[in-house]
Amino acid sequence: MKHAVISASGVSHSFDTGPTPVTVLRDIDVEVYAGELLMLVGPSGSGKTTLLHILGRLLSPSSGVVTLYGKNTQALGEEELAALRLKYFGFIFQAYNLFPVLTATENVMVMLDLLGVSREIARERARELLKSVGLGQRLDSFPSQLSSGQRQRVAIARALAGDPKIVMADEPTAALDAESGLRAIELLQMLAHQQERAVVIVTHDPRILQFGDRVIHLEDGQIAERLATPRAPSPSPLHAMGAL
Repeated sequence: MKHAVISASGVSHSFDTGPTPVTVLRDIDVEVYAGELLMLVGPSGSGKTTLLHILGRLLSPSSGVVTLYGKNTQALGEEELAALRLKYFGFIFQAYNLFPVLTATENVMVMLDLLGVSREIARERARELLKSVGLGQRLDSFPSQLSSGQRQRVAIARALAGDPKIVMADEPTAALDAESGLRAIELLQMLAHQQERAVVIVTHDPRILQFGDRVIHLEDGQIAERLATPRAPSPSPLHAMGAL
């Protein structure tokens, strides 16, 4: 029997953006499991990214409970939540969030520095991660010298630097062409299926839905539909790591 890595129960959330709070999530129940790729889909403003941030403990819900490995996280303070995120999560953002003045290797090293890894070991680890995602020839390149697909791979390598059990990705293929998007989603699928990580993806991209093990459709802050999707064939490591 599978046990949930993350469980959200009765989660609602509102933003105080003016005189009247705006409710973006209403009474959400969702579980996330290791070894699966879960996709959150829906129109703009449906609450997908807010739910991703709550599941990743970047944001606390207005009401409801989020547990991580069966432990309630609602009473944790900001420092405790930051430590929890550092220990369990890797985040991949739509805009990559790479430092333009740092090389690919140095961008990955930033995460290892936060973990207290020595600079020498961090550099070696960063280079190994970049090689594992097919960027062995671009270790010392700056973001401006990389294609969109290559920058996304740097972001994936950085997210994996702390060996997280859970990977959260916000629109990871939005800025990529079809071929680059395919390579990125194949890599994320491999992280779930072959490395038993829990991978949660927010997406508007219908091209990649076939790669999800489950798809949750949100509308107006509520779960409108839960779909089990046919699993797309897991790529071989060499295929997944092909050049973007």
